[in-house]
Amino acid sequence: MRTAVLAVFALTYALIAARRVRWLPIGRPAGALLGAFLMVVVGALTPAQTYAAIDGDTILLLFAMMGLVAYVERAGFFEWAAGHAIRRARTPRGLLVAVSLLSGALSAFLVNDTVCVFLTPLVVLTGQKARLPLGPYLIATATSANLGSAATLVGNPQNMIIGGQSGLSFAAFAGLAAPAAALALALNTGLLLLYYGRALGAATLEPPAPTRPHGPRLVRAGIAVAGVVIAFFAGAHLGYAALGGLVALILAERSDPQEIFARIDWTLLVFFAALFVVVAGLAATGLVDAAWQAAGPWLSHGSAPGLAALTALYVAGSNLVSNVPMVLLAGPGVAAEDSVLAWVLLGFVTTVAGNLTLIGSVANIIVAEKARGAHELGFLEYLRFGLVSTLLVLAVCVPALVLLARLGG
Repeated sequence: MRTAVLAVFALTYALIAARRVRWLPIGRPAGALLGAFLMVVVGALTPAQTYAAIDGDTILLLFAMMGLVAYVERAGFFEWAAGHAIRRARTPRGLLVAVSLLSGALSAFLVNDTVCVFLTPLVVLTGQKARLPLGPYLIATATSANLGSAATLVGNPQNMIIGGQSGLSFAAFAGLAAPAAALALALNTGLLLLYYGRALGAATLEPPAPTRPHGPRLVRAGIAVAGVVIAFFAGAHLGYAALGGLVALILAERSDPQEIFARIDWTLLVFFAALFVVVAGLAATGLVDAAWQAAGPWLSHGSAPGLAALTALYVAGSNLVSNVPMVLLAGPGVAAEDSVLAWVLLGFVTTVAGNLTLIGSVANIIVAEKARGAHELGFLEYLRFGLVSTLLVLAVCVPALVLLARLGG
Protein backbone atom coordinates (compact mmCIF):
# COMPACT_ATOMS: atom_id res chain seq x y z
CA MET A 1 0.00 0.00 0.00
CA ARG A 2 2.85 2.40 0.78
CA THR A 3 4.00 2.34 -2.85
CA ALA A 4 0.49 3.09 -4.08
CA VAL A 5 0.14 6.00 -1.63
CA LEU A 6 3.45 7.46 -2.77
CA ALA A 7 2.33 7.17 -6.39
CA VAL A 8 -0.94 8.98 -5.62
CA PHE A 9 0.94 11.66 -3.71
CA ALA A 10 3.42 12.17 -6.57
CA LEU A 11 0.61 12.39 -9.13
CA THR A 12 -1.30 14.90 -7.02
CA TYR A 13 1.64 17.20 -6.51
CA ALA A 14 2.69 16.96 -10.15
CA LEU A 15 -0.77 18.27 -11.03
CA ILE A 16 -0.54 20.98 -8.38
CA ALA A 17 3.02 22.12 -9.09
CA ALA A 18 2.62 22.15 -12.87
CA ARG A 19 -0.82 23.81 -12.53
CA ARG A 20 -1.79 22.53 -15.97
CA VAL A 21 -0.09 19.57 -17.62
CA ARG A 22 -0.67 18.66 -21.24
CA TRP A 23 -1.59 15.04 -20.56
CA LEU A 24 -4.16 15.89 -17.86
CA PRO A 25 -5.12 19.59 -17.97
CA ILE A 26 -7.59 19.58 -15.09
CA GLY A 27 -6.08 22.34 -12.93
CA ARG A 28 -4.97 22.44 -9.30
CA PRO A 29 -8.28 22.05 -7.40
CA ALA A 30 -9.38 19.08 -9.51
CA GLY A 31 -5.90 17.56 -9.23
CA ALA A 32 -6.09 17.71 -5.44
CA LEU A 33 -9.63 16.30 -5.52
CA LEU A 34 -8.44 13.40 -7.66
CA GLY A 35 -5.65 12.73 -5.16
CA ALA A 36 -8.08 12.72 -2.24
CA PHE A 37 -10.34 10.24 -4.02
CA LEU A 38 -7.43 7.96 -4.90
CA MET A 39 -6.22 7.94 -1.27
CA VAL A 40 -9.48 6.16 -0.42
CA VAL A 41 -9.28 3.87 -3.45
CA VAL A 42 -5.78 2.60 -2.52
CA GLY A 43 -6.82 2.07 1.11
CA ALA A 44 -4.71 4.78 2.74
CA LEU A 45 -7.79 6.26 4.41
CA THR A 46 -11.37 5.25 5.03
CA PRO A 47 -14.14 7.68 4.07
CA ALA A 48 -14.64 8.49 7.76
CA GLN A 49 -10.93 9.28 8.10
CA THR A 50 -11.08 11.66 5.13
CA TYR A 51 -13.79 13.69 6.86
CA ALA A 52 -11.72 13.82 10.04
CA ALA A 53 -8.63 14.90 8.07
CA ILE A 54 -10.27 18.09 6.80
CA ASP A 55 -9.52 21.01 9.11
CA GLY A 56 -12.96 22.56 9.45
CA ASP A 57 -11.63 25.58 11.34
CA THR A 58 -9.39 26.57 8.44
CA ILE A 59 -12.14 26.07 5.83
CA LEU A 60 -14.58 28.10 7.94
CA LEU A 61 -12.08 30.93 8.45
CA LEU A 62 -11.21 31.13 4.76
CA PHE A 63 -14.89 31.09 3.74
CA ALA A 64 -15.87 33.78 6.25
CA MET A 65 -12.91 36.03 5.37
CA MET A 66 -13.72 35.82 1.66
CA GLY A 67 -17.30 36.77 2.44
CA LEU A 68 -16.21 39.73 4.56
CA VAL A 69 -13.87 40.97 1.84
CA ALA A 70 -16.67 40.67 -0.72
CA TYR A 71 -18.82 43.02 1.39
CA VAL A 72 -15.89 45.41 1.83
CA GLU A 73 -15.30 45.48 -1.93
CA ARG A 74 -18.98 46.02 -2.73
CA ALA A 75 -18.98 49.00 -0.41
CA GLY A 76 -16.31 50.65 -2.58
CA PHE A 77 -13.54 50.48 0.00
CA PHE A 78 -10.77 49.43 -2.38
CA GLU A 79 -11.53 52.26 -4.83
CA TRP A 80 -11.69 54.76 -1.96
CA ALA A 81 -8.44 53.57 -0.34
CA ALA A 82 -6.56 53.42 -3.64
CA GLY A 83 -7.79 56.87 -4.66
CA HIS A 84 -6.79 58.35 -1.32
CA ALA A 85 -3.30 56.81 -1.54
CA ILE A 86 -2.82 57.98 -5.14
CA ARG A 87 -3.84 61.57 -4.34
CA ARG A 88 -1.23 61.68 -1.57
CA ALA A 89 1.49 60.11 -3.73
CA ARG A 90 1.90 63.07 -6.14
CA THR A 91 4.86 61.57 -8.05
CA PRO A 92 5.49 58.22 -9.82
CA ARG A 93 7.95 57.27 -7.09
CA GLY A 94 5.47 58.24 -4.40
CA LEU A 95 2.85 56.16 -6.20
CA LEU A 96 5.17 53.15 -6.13
CA VAL A 97 5.59 53.53 -2.37
CA ALA A 98 1.84 54.05 -1.90
CA VAL A 99 0.95 50.92 -3.89
CA SER A 100 3.50 48.87 -1.95
CA LEU A 101 2.38 50.01 1.49
CA LEU A 102 -1.34 49.86 0.68
CA SER A 103 -1.09 46.32 -0.72
CA GLY A 104 0.94 45.13 2.26
CA ALA A 105 -1.21 46.77 4.92
CA LEU A 106 -4.52 45.53 3.51
CA SER A 107 -3.20 42.00 3.06
CA ALA A 108 -2.41 41.66 6.76
CA PHE A 109 -6.13 41.50 7.55
CA LEU A 110 -8.06 40.98 4.29
CA VAL A 111 -6.24 37.95 2.76
CA ASN A 112 -3.55 38.66 0.15
CA ASP A 113 -5.19 36.83 -2.76
CA THR A 114 -8.44 38.78 -2.52
CA VAL A 115 -6.58 42.08 -2.07
CA CYS A 116 -4.74 41.40 -5.34
CA VAL A 117 -8.01 40.55 -7.10
CA PHE A 118 -9.52 43.95 -6.29
CA LEU A 119 -6.41 46.17 -6.15
CA THR A 120 -4.70 45.14 -9.41
CA PRO A 121 -7.34 46.60 -11.79
CA LEU A 122 -7.14 49.91 -9.92
CA VAL A 123 -3.34 49.94 -10.20
CA VAL A 124 -3.55 49.20 -13.93
CA LEU A 125 -6.13 51.94 -14.52
CA THR A 126 -4.09 54.49 -12.58
CA GLY A 127 -0.88 53.62 -14.41
CA GLN A 128 -2.56 53.82 -17.80
CA LYS A 129 -4.08 57.24 -17.07
CA ALA A 130 -0.70 58.57 -15.93
CA ARG A 131 1.10 56.83 -18.85
CA LEU A 132 3.45 55.03 -16.50
CA PRO A 133 5.18 51.67 -17.04
CA LEU A 134 2.98 49.12 -15.32
CA GLY A 135 5.61 46.47 -14.51
CA PRO A 136 7.05 48.10 -11.37
CA TYR A 137 3.59 48.75 -9.91
CA LEU A 138 2.36 45.22 -10.59
CA ILE A 139 5.47 43.73 -8.99
CA ALA A 140 4.97 46.05 -6.02
CA THR A 141 1.35 44.92 -5.66
CA ALA A 142 2.19 41.21 -5.69
CA THR A 143 5.36 41.16 -3.59
CA SER A 144 4.02 43.55 -0.96
CA ALA A 145 0.74 41.63 -0.66
CA ASN A 146 2.70 38.48 0.11
CA LEU A 147 4.94 40.16 2.67
CA GLY A 148 2.12 42.03 4.42
CA SER A 149 0.08 38.84 4.66
CA ALA A 150 2.85 37.21 6.71
CA ALA A 151 1.96 39.45 9.67
CA THR A 152 -1.14 37.62 10.92
CA LEU A 153 -2.93 34.28 10.99
CA VAL A 154 -5.57 35.57 8.56
CA GLY A 155 -3.28 37.20 6.00
CA ASN A 156 -2.96 34.18 3.73
CA PRO A 157 -4.17 30.57 3.47
CA GLN A 158 -0.96 28.97 4.74
CA ASN A 159 -1.03 31.05 7.90
CA MET A 160 -4.66 30.04 8.44
CA ILE A 161 -3.55 26.41 8.33
CA ILE A 162 -0.79 27.16 10.82
CA GLY A 163 -3.39 28.69 13.12
CA GLY A 164 -5.30 25.42 13.07
CA GLN A 165 -2.22 23.24 13.45
CA SER A 166 -0.49 25.22 16.18
CA GLY A 167 -3.30 26.41 18.41
CA LEU A 168 -1.48 29.77 18.70
CA SER A 169 -3.54 32.80 19.54
CA PHE A 170 -3.86 35.60 16.99
CA ALA A 171 -1.98 37.99 19.28
CA ALA A 172 0.87 35.57 20.02
CA PHE A 173 1.48 34.94 16.32
CA ALA A 174 1.20 38.60 15.31
CA GLY A 175 3.41 39.70 18.19
CA LEU A 176 6.35 37.95 16.55
CA ALA A 177 5.34 37.87 12.88
CA ALA A 178 4.06 41.45 12.45
CA PRO A 179 7.38 43.23 13.24
CA ALA A 180 9.21 40.89 10.85
CA ALA A 181 6.58 41.45 8.15
CA ALA A 182 6.80 45.24 8.63
CA LEU A 183 10.58 45.08 8.28
CA ALA A 184 10.23 42.89 5.18
CA LEU A 185 7.74 45.34 3.65
CA ALA A 186 10.09 48.26 4.32
CA LEU A 187 13.03 46.41 2.73
CA ASN A 188 10.93 45.46 -0.29
CA THR A 189 9.67 49.02 -0.75
CA GLY A 190 13.19 50.41 -0.56
CA LEU A 191 14.37 47.85 -3.09
CA LEU A 192 11.51 48.79 -5.42
CA LEU A 193 12.66 52.41 -5.34
CA LEU A 194 16.26 51.35 -5.93
CA TYR A 195 15.28 49.20 -8.92
CA TYR A 196 12.70 51.44 -10.57
CA GLY A 197 12.81 54.90 -8.97
CA ARG A 198 15.17 56.55 -11.45
CA ALA A 199 13.30 55.25 -14.49
CA LEU A 200 9.95 56.41 -13.12
CA GLY A 201 11.13 59.98 -12.62
CA ALA A 202 9.75 62.66 -10.32
CA ALA A 203 7.11 64.37 -12.45
CA THR A 204 3.98 65.54 -10.67
CA LEU A 205 0.96 63.29 -11.19
CA GLU A 206 -2.47 64.69 -11.85
CA PRO A 207 -4.62 63.73 -8.85
CA PRO A 208 -7.63 61.54 -9.66
CA ALA A 209 -11.14 62.72 -8.98
CA PRO A 210 -12.33 61.84 -5.47
CA THR A 211 -14.32 58.62 -5.34
CA ARG A 212 -17.56 58.38 -3.44
CA PRO A 213 -17.95 54.99 -1.74
CA HIS A 214 -21.33 53.68 -0.68
CA GLY A 215 -21.44 55.54 2.65
CA PRO A 216 -23.79 53.41 4.77
CA ARG A 217 -22.42 50.17 3.34
CA LEU A 218 -18.83 51.26 3.95
CA VAL A 219 -19.62 52.20 7.55
CA ARG A 220 -21.31 48.85 8.19
CA ALA A 221 -18.46 46.92 6.59
CA GLY A 222 -15.87 48.95 8.52
CA ILE A 223 -17.61 48.31 11.84
CA ALA A 224 -17.88 44.59 11.09
CA VAL A 225 -14.21 44.23 10.12
CA ALA A 226 -13.07 46.27 13.11
CA GLY A 227 -15.18 44.10 15.40
CA VAL A 228 -13.73 40.93 13.91
CA VAL A 229 -10.14 42.17 14.32
CA ILE A 230 -10.83 43.11 17.95
CA ALA A 231 -12.27 39.65 18.52
CA PHE A 232 -9.14 38.12 16.95
CA PHE A 233 -6.85 39.97 19.35
CA ALA A 234 -9.16 39.17 22.27
CA GLY A 235 -8.56 35.47 21.70
CA ALA A 236 -11.87 34.49 20.09
CA HIS A 237 -12.10 31.46 17.82
CA LEU A 238 -10.83 32.82 14.47
CA GLY A 239 -13.32 31.04 12.24
CA TYR A 240 -16.38 31.90 14.29
CA ALA A 241 -15.22 35.46 14.91
CA ALA A 242 -14.98 35.99 11.14
CA LEU A 243 -18.29 34.18 10.60
CA GLY A 244 -19.90 36.41 13.22
CA GLY A 245 -18.79 39.48 11.26
CA LEU A 246 -20.13 38.00 8.04
CA VAL A 247 -23.49 37.10 9.59
CA ALA A 248 -23.74 40.57 11.13
CA LEU A 249 -23.27 42.16 7.70
CA ILE A 250 -25.85 39.84 6.12
CA LEU A 251 -28.39 40.87 8.76
CA ALA A 252 -27.45 44.57 8.56
CA GLU A 253 -27.82 44.60 4.76
CA ARG A 254 -31.25 42.94 5.01
CA SER A 255 -30.93 41.48 1.52
CA ASP A 256 -30.25 38.09 -0.06
CA PRO A 257 -26.44 37.56 0.06
CA GLN A 258 -26.44 35.57 -3.19
CA GLU A 259 -24.26 38.22 -4.87
CA ILE A 260 -21.75 37.97 -2.02
CA PHE A 261 -21.68 34.17 -2.10
CA ALA A 262 -21.09 34.31 -5.87
CA ARG A 263 -17.83 36.18 -5.21
CA ILE A 264 -16.46 33.50 -2.89
CA ASP A 265 -13.82 31.29 -4.48
CA TRP A 266 -15.46 27.92 -3.86
CA THR A 267 -12.82 26.06 -5.87
CA LEU A 268 -10.19 27.28 -3.39
CA LEU A 269 -12.19 25.73 -0.54
CA VAL A 270 -12.38 22.44 -2.47
CA PHE A 271 -8.63 22.63 -3.11
CA PHE A 272 -7.88 23.04 0.59
CA ALA A 273 -10.23 20.30 1.73
CA ALA A 274 -8.73 17.86 -0.78
CA LEU A 275 -5.16 18.79 0.20
CA PHE A 276 -5.89 17.96 3.83
CA VAL A 277 -6.99 14.49 2.75
CA VAL A 278 -3.99 13.88 0.47
CA VAL A 279 -1.48 14.85 3.17
CA ALA A 280 -3.35 12.77 5.75
CA GLY A 281 -3.08 9.78 3.41
CA LEU A 282 0.67 10.22 3.14
CA ALA A 283 0.99 10.75 6.90
CA ALA A 284 -0.86 7.47 7.52
CA THR A 285 2.10 5.60 6.01
CA GLY A 286 4.42 7.00 8.69
CA LEU A 287 6.79 8.40 6.08
CA VAL A 288 6.32 12.05 7.06
CA ASP A 289 7.12 11.42 10.73
CA ALA A 290 10.07 9.21 9.81
CA ALA A 291 11.50 11.87 7.50
CA TRP A 292 11.27 14.57 10.17
CA GLN A 293 12.84 12.32 12.80
CA ALA A 294 15.73 11.46 10.48
CA ALA A 295 16.32 15.09 9.50
CA GLY A 296 15.78 16.45 13.01
CA PRO A 297 19.46 16.86 13.98
CA TRP A 298 20.09 19.04 10.92
CA LEU A 299 16.88 21.10 11.17
CA SER A 300 17.18 22.72 14.57
CA HIS A 301 15.80 26.15 15.39
CA GLY A 302 18.51 26.53 18.03
CA SER A 303 21.51 26.85 15.72
CA ALA A 304 22.47 29.03 12.77
CA PRO A 305 23.14 26.05 10.46
CA GLY A 306 19.82 24.49 11.46
CA LEU A 307 17.92 27.72 10.76
CA ALA A 308 19.67 28.06 7.40
CA ALA A 309 18.76 24.47 6.50
CA LEU A 310 15.13 24.95 7.53
CA THR A 311 14.88 28.19 5.58
CA ALA A 312 16.35 26.56 2.47
CA LEU A 313 13.98 23.58 2.85
CA TYR A 314 10.91 25.81 3.19
CA VAL A 315 11.92 27.98 0.21
CA ALA A 316 12.66 24.99 -2.02
CA GLY A 317 9.52 23.12 -0.99
CA SER A 318 7.29 26.16 -1.43
CA ASN A 319 8.50 26.68 -4.98
CA LEU A 320 8.34 22.98 -5.89
CA VAL A 321 4.90 22.07 -4.52
CA SER A 322 3.58 25.54 -3.49
CA ASN A 323 3.52 27.02 0.01
CA VAL A 324 0.21 25.58 1.22
CA PRO A 325 1.22 21.93 0.65
CA MET A 326 4.64 22.71 2.14
CA VAL A 327 3.01 23.94 5.36
CA LEU A 328 0.86 20.82 5.54
CA LEU A 329 3.90 18.56 5.08
CA ALA A 330 6.07 20.48 7.55
CA GLY A 331 3.37 20.73 10.22
CA PRO A 332 4.11 17.42 11.99
CA GLY A 333 7.79 18.25 12.34
CA VAL A 334 7.14 21.75 13.62
CA ALA A 335 4.50 20.46 16.05
CA ALA A 336 7.13 18.26 17.66
CA GLU A 337 9.10 21.37 18.64
CA ASP A 338 5.93 23.35 19.43
CA SER A 339 7.39 26.84 19.87
CA VAL A 340 6.03 30.16 18.67
CA LEU A 341 9.25 30.79 16.74
CA ALA A 342 9.01 27.45 14.92
CA TRP A 343 5.45 28.12 13.73
CA VAL A 344 6.07 31.77 12.83
CA LEU A 345 9.23 30.84 10.93
CA LEU A 346 7.29 28.24 8.93
CA GLY A 347 4.60 30.77 8.00
CA PHE A 348 7.00 33.63 7.33
CA VAL A 349 9.51 31.76 5.15
CA THR A 350 6.92 29.88 3.08
CA THR A 351 5.15 33.20 2.46
CA VAL A 352 8.31 35.11 1.53
CA ALA A 353 9.32 32.20 -0.72
CA GLY A 354 6.27 33.01 -2.84
CA ASN A 355 8.04 36.18 -3.99
CA LEU A 356 10.89 34.27 -5.62
CA THR A 357 9.17 33.61 -8.96
CA LEU A 358 6.05 34.72 -10.78
CA ILE A 359 4.43 31.31 -10.17
CA GLY A 360 5.59 31.12 -6.55
CA SER A 361 2.28 32.24 -5.09
CA VAL A 362 -1.36 32.50 -6.11
CA ALA A 363 -1.24 36.25 -5.43
CA ASN A 364 1.46 36.70 -8.09
CA ILE A 365 -0.55 34.75 -10.64
CA ILE A 366 -3.68 36.78 -9.86
CA VAL A 367 -1.82 40.05 -10.44
CA ALA A 368 -0.40 38.81 -13.77
CA GLU A 369 -3.80 37.53 -14.93
CA LYS A 370 -5.69 40.67 -13.88
CA ALA A 371 -3.18 42.88 -15.73
CA ARG A 372 -3.18 40.79 -18.91
CA GLY A 373 -4.16 42.89 -21.89
CA ALA A 374 -2.61 45.99 -20.37
CA HIS A 375 0.79 44.50 -19.49
CA GLU A 376 2.25 41.03 -19.90
CA LEU A 377 4.17 40.52 -16.65
CA GLY A 378 6.87 38.12 -17.77
CA PHE A 379 8.63 35.42 -15.77
CA LEU A 380 12.09 36.97 -16.20
CA GLU A 381 10.83 40.52 -15.58
CA TYR A 382 9.46 39.36 -12.26
CA LEU A 383 12.43 37.13 -11.41
CA ARG A 384 14.95 39.97 -11.75
CA PHE A 385 13.32 41.66 -8.78
CA GLY A 386 11.78 38.71 -6.95
CA LEU A 387 15.04 36.79 -6.57
CA VAL A 388 16.91 39.70 -4.98
CA SER A 389 13.96 40.73 -2.82
CA THR A 390 13.47 37.21 -1.47
CA LEU A 391 17.15 36.73 -0.63
CA LEU A 392 17.40 40.16 1.01
CA VAL A 393 14.25 39.74 3.10
CA LEU A 394 15.22 36.27 4.29
CA ALA A 395 18.81 37.28 5.07
CA VAL A 396 17.66 40.19 7.25
CA CYS A 397 14.32 39.08 8.66
CA VAL A 398 15.00 35.46 9.68
CA PRO A 399 17.77 36.55 12.11
CA ALA A 400 15.47 39.37 13.24
CA LEU A 401 12.72 36.83 13.99
CA VAL A 402 15.12 34.77 16.11
CA LEU A 403 16.28 37.87 17.97
CA LEU A 404 12.71 39.00 18.63
CA ALA A 405 11.78 35.53 19.90
CA ARG A 406 14.73 35.50 22.31
CA LEU A 407 13.99 38.98 23.58
CA GLY A 408 10.35 38.04 24.08
CA GLY A 409 11.20 34.73 25.73
